Amino acid sequence: MPVLSERLKLIASMVPRGKSVCDVGTDHGYLPAALCLSGKYGSITATDIREKPLENARKNLEKLNIKGVDLILCDGLQKVSEEKAETVIIAGMGGDVISGIIENCPYKEKSVFILQPMTAAQVLREYLAKNGFFVETEVAITENKKIYSVMRCRFDGKKRKLSPSQKRIGKLSTTTEENIKYIKKQSDICNKCIKDLKNAGISSPALEENIIAANEMKTILEDI
Repeated sequence: MPVLSERLKLIASMVPRGKSVCDVGTDHGYLPAALCLSGKYGSITATDIREKPLENARKNLEKLNIKGVDLILCDGLQKVSEEKAETVIIAGMGGDVISGIIENCPYKEKSVFILQPMTAAQVLREYLAKNGFFVETEVAITENKKIYSVMRCRFDGKKRKLSPSQKRIGKLSTTTEENIKYIKKQSDICNKCIKDLKNAGISSPALEENIIAANEMKTILEDI
């Protein structure tokens, strides 16, 4: 069994049992390997847009004597059938890239998506809200001294408007230390932005939104 990082363990824990799974941008292939070995899921597919990481995944799967993972060279989900992607994992990319992959998915209204943006999480949250996706759960995790958010969502057709703080922290609650750490980091980012804009003498919608977000997160943290 491959040793998964805490980030990948969290992602794996969100995968619904009994469904087919596609790991987009698989890189080393450890996550689909672990899912395959568990025997808890349907078909397992791993894709990557580049040949080298897909070859690395193939070698790692061979070392583990795993033959149940289908490797596909493609951009996003373009060569993956709906039947092989009841659950779609897109992790380790920017939120803007993840949004584009979902937008170009021909069956995005039917799959469950487990998403972990490395950057631009706010962009991803806004995309999901504006395009009818409901975030079922969201949890923060630290890896290599950096903190990330992992979310599971599905399409329900309802477009949502996020508050300034929701854009920055999504559905994270103060129930875990990691979540609190994420919220505090976003609060610090907002306060720094406010300070920089005020020092520059700039009055703008961005300043007002950051002030609202900072106040909302302050209230959340005060209730711990």
